[in-house]
Amino acid sequence: MTKLNELTRRRFLRGTFAAGAASLMTPYLAAGSPTAPYWQDEGWQIGCWTRPWSKYDYRVAMDAVAEAGYKYVALTGAKTNTGRVITAATTPKEAVKVGVEAKKRGLQIPCAFGGHLKTNTLQEGIDNLRKMIDNCEAAGAWSALISSLGNQKSYDRYCKVMAECCDYAAERQVVIVLKPHGGMCGTGPQCRKAIERIAHKNFTLMYDPGNIYYYSNGEIDPVQDVAAVDGLVTSMSVKDYKHPKNVAITPGTGQVDFPALTARLRKGGFTRGSLLVETLAPGDLAYTLQEAKKARRFVERICPD
Repeated sequence: MTKLNELTRRRFLRGTFAAGAASLMTPYLAAGSPTAPYWQDEGWQIGCWTRPWSKYDYRVAMDAVAEAGYKYVALTGAKTNTGRVITAATTPKEAVKVGVEAKKRGLQIPCAFGGHLKTNTLQEGIDNLRKMIDNCEAAGAWSALISSLGNQKSYDRYCKVMAECCDYAAERQVVIVLKPHGGMCGTGPQCRKAIERIAHKNFTLMYDPGNIYYYSNGEIDPVQDVAAVDGLVTSMSVKDYKHPKNVAITPGTGQVDFPALTARLRKGGFTRGSLLVETLAPGDLAYTLQEAKKARRFVERICPD
């Protein structure tokens, strides 16, 4: 057995045996480095993803996010070669430039999503996630988002990749964040299973109510589902849903009962962290800016204070 395989096996088994203890951890008591930006107690960070401006250069998104009154921008879709602002394939120089552009606009980056993580082998998955973590560090992003844990065949490998990279990320003051996105992490119970299996203080959960509805075809109400992740949620992607299968709407105009959801999240221990608007009703740049402002005011009203 190679040194890497032995190390992975020991960490993975340790995570499995520690699953019960993980369910008792509150998010901020379970924090990694106390100086890591993700874990600093700064109340609510109301921000917006670049996704509504994914047809444009990411700087167009940053301009709009700042003009709409947000102080935080989360990185995902953009007009680049990869379709994302930052991915594992982004060069360190490019990642640094992204961080500089955010700072120019007075924006901080709580999260970056680089798209589907390639994990055809354990080593490939580890290498790619470490590259994404390095680029998050270079850009000043607080966390790297994971939206898939594969399928039944590859689930164990995905979990091992996460477990193997948690310490690496913590050393760079980057947190690894899971978001429900169908498949093996489509519901609250599935997300809890993954969090408890990996059982590392640097692996946590971003809740996404729109995705809970979307991937259950409108059958699972996130207000009911979210109870399964009490004590694990450290951020929320603010996404609404309208049946059938539509999340391209502005928060507060769909089926998600956000006041009830945020009250339930607070009851479950989510009392500070990032609230990131992910989708808006589509339109031209002027209309999207108007919807971004509307979404910010909505999130400010429903903050679980």
